[in-house]
Amino acid sequence: MTTPPAVPSDLLDELAEVALEVALGAALLLADYASKPLEQVGTKSSPTDMVSEADRASEAYISDQLRRLRPQDSVLGEEGTAYAGTSGVTWVADPLDGTTNFLYRIPAWAVSLAATVGGRTVAGVVVDQSRGETWSAVEGRGAYCNGEPCHVAAGRAELSTALVATGFGYQKERRASQAAILPKLLPAVRDIRRVGSAALDLCWVAGGRFDAYYESHLNEWDWAAGRLVCQEAGGVVTKLAGEVVLATTPQLAAPLTQLLTGA
Repeated sequence: MTTPPAVPSDLLDELAEVALEVALGAALLLADYASKPLEQVGTKSSPTDMVSEADRASEAYISDQLRRLRPQDSVLGEEGTAYAGTSGVTWVADPLDGTTNFLYRIPAWAVSLAATVGGRTVAGVVVDQSRGETWSAVEGRGAYCNGEPCHVAAGRAELSTALVATGFGYQKERRASQAAILPKLLPAVRDIRRVGSAALDLCWVAGGRFDAYYESHLNEWDWAAGRLVCQEAGGVVTKLAGEVVLATTPQLAAPLTQLLTGA
C-alpha cells in the first residue's frame, strides 16, 4: 500500500482555520433556533429520522461560508448539499448532529465539519454549543478541546470496567439487529450510554469520558470530524464487519472487536 502524499502545512493551517470559523458560526446560528419553537419539522428515511428548519439553515450557512472562503472546494452535507470543486479538498458537514435531542431540548447536539483530502480527513471540528466545548484536530498535530490537548482514557484497560457508548439507526430492522448486540455486550462491561450524537460520542472517547463507542451504518458526515479527533487523541477507530464503527483505547480495541464480531 502506497503512503498518501502529505498535505502541505500551510494548507492544513488554512483548512483548520476555516473549519473552526465555519463550525462556530453554524453553532451560534443553531443556538438562536434552540431558543424558539420550530415550525418546519419533518422526517426523512423513517418516522424517527427527523429534520427541521434548523438543520437546513445550518447547512445553508456552512455551504455559503465555504463557498466564500474556499470556492474551489467540494462540499457534502447531510441535508443534501453536494457540489464538486477542483481543489481536491472535500468538506463533509453534519449541520446538526443530534437533531432529536435538539428538538426535545436535550443539550446533546453538535455541528460537525471535516476537511478531507484524498479520501482521508485532515482537519475536523465538532462544536458542542450547549457545553461551550469545541473539539478539534489536524492530522498529525493532536486533538484539542477548547484549545487544550485531550487524550483517550489511560489506565482503564479492563473490559469489565469499560463505559461504552452506542447509538441506534432509524430503520426498524436495523434497530433490531443493533439491539441484538446488547445482551452479550452489557454483561461484559461496566455500563452502556446512548447520547444520541455520534460526533459527541467520538469526542467523548477522545476526552476520556467514554472508554469506547460503537455504532453500525454511520454515514460519512456522522463521524468524519469525530474520527480524526479520536485518532489524534490516541484512540483507535476502525470499521468492523457489519459496518460497525468502533472507537476506543488501544488497550480495549482487541477485546471489544472480539466481543462485537465474535471473531
